[in-house]
Amino acid sequence: MFRFLFLLFIVIPIIEIALLMQIGQWIGVWPTIAIVIITAWLGAKNVKQQGISTLNSVQTKMAQGQAPSEEIVSGLMLLIAGVLLLTPGFATDIFGLSLLIPSFRKGIVKVFQKNVPTQTFTGGGFQYHSQHEQPVNDDFFREPDKKDPSSRHQGQILDGEFERKE
Repeated sequence: MFRFLFLLFIVIPIIEIALLMQIGQWIGVWPTIAIVIITAWLGAKNVKQQGISTLNSVQTKMAQGQAPSEEIVSGLMLLIAGVLLLTPGFATDIFGLSLLIPSFRKGIVKVFQKNVPTQTFTGGGFQYHSQHEQPVNDDFFREPDKKDPSSRHQGQILDGEFERKE
């Protein structure tokens, strides 16, 4: 983790500063600043468009009962692309712009899905299991009072079905 943070906060800014200085010397200061601002603006615009498209795709897949795992990873990469494009510099802009290319993003999604274990949950039920060695003494888990017949069902699980009639 330390290596990642070191790379993120020390090495990448040094690379960005060196690139900005070299390109600034080559084409001038104002064109360099203009390129950085234009890439941030265009990148944010494209991230917004592709993000809305990805959100629509997620909603469509969920409505069809499918898991939108590819779209979720793609959306995360779009978020990273937006952050990279808003960060001043050419190296981050190049990587951020490459994440906006759908085929490049799909390739990363496939690699990600191969290397990350997933679990599939089927069914729509909810189960809760609890094991107490001693009964809990509160309103939800109290023992029924033998003198009070209304407390007879407190703390017990009722199983049933319902049907909506309109």
